[in-house]
Amino acid sequence: MNILVCDDDKEIVEAVSLYLEQEGYTVCHAYDGLEALEIMNTKNIQLMIIDIMMPNLDGIHAVLEIRKKSNIPVIFLSAKSEDTDKIMGLTIGADDYVTKPFNPLELVARVKSQLRRYSKLGSMPENRKNVLVNGGLTLEDDKKLITLDGEPIKFTPTEYKILRLFMQNLGIVFSSAKIYESIWEGDSYATENIVSVHIRRIREKIEINPKEPKYIKVMWGVGYKMDRLD
Repeated sequence: MNILVCDDDKEIVEAVSLYLEQEGYTVCHAYDGLEALEIMNTKNIQLMIIDIMMPNLDGIHAVLEIRKKSNIPVIFLSAKSEDTDKIMGLTIGADDYVTKPFNPLELVARVKSQLRRYSKLGSMPENRKNVLVNGGLTLEDDKKLITLDGEPIKFTPTEYKILRLFMQNLGIVFSSAKIYESIWEGDSYATENIVSVHIRRIREKIEINPKEPKYIKVMWGVGYKMDRLD
């Protein structure tokens, strides 16, 4: 597994790389967003850890560019701890967020968790042709393909699993805790806020008007559900 670590603080890059290499990962180094994009274009990267505040090109804009071509898991690093920073990172396509200073062992655990979920998306047997359809939304699980009115939509691995959960259980209400339990599989790092941010990102991709959704609806005080549509 190839992991890209990008931070303008070389000591952080070296420290994170050391822990990841001890787990058997191959680590590529970058020190700003431009270097990260160059590496993404030349190497087969399975996960990226990237700082938000960097010279030349910051992490936010780097990930925006990467998401145009790749859905690999992305973990943001930042010295800021405010919820607004976390939401910004998740909204533009990150899968997780770690605030500096952090415990390297916790970061490694998050890396393993994201890679585990990412690899599961491609581990279905080739002869299993699961196709879920609801309204204009189609999910082909064997191809890991989601289309809306025939047009393909790019989803991150976490977004994909959340949408699949709803499409497999039309009409069933899921609390944030149940979604967390089903998608994060018992990991202790997800929060209710992260669940709501992912659902908001999904809505922005599949709803004509995300403020008046027809697919994923909120049941105030209870959770979320997807109704069956003609």
